[in-house]
Amino acid sequence: MAAPVVFFDIAGSDFAAQRAFYSAVFGWDIAADGRFSVAATAPLNATLRADPADKLIYLGVPDITATLRAVQAHGGAVDAPRFEVRGVVVLGLFRDPAGNRMGLVEMDGERPRIP
Repeated sequence: MAAPVVFFDIAGSDFAAQRAFYSAVFGWDIAADGRFSVAATAPLNATLRADPADKLIYLGVPDITATLRAVQAHGGAVDAPRFEVRGVVVLGLFRDPAGNRMGLVEMDGERPRIP
């Protein structure tokens, strides 16, 4: 059996700010000790890349533009506004308050929106 992805963490020097950000923007129920669980697609799609870019976690949201507004309102920054990869997916990129680079995938129900 291939090894599954079983855990991820998001680091930052200001725990309270990180907890508040992810709770407010993505609705995650994060315990006082930082533990939480989130839903994941199955199978969880992934890509290997040859470029030196950051490792990214992509979060599925129904409206990237609205989510990026919430990101900014809660102390994050937009790296790339909503954009379409024709025939593949709709994306957006942001940084959380700690500077971690993350991605957004626009979802159409339980599936990625394909432009």
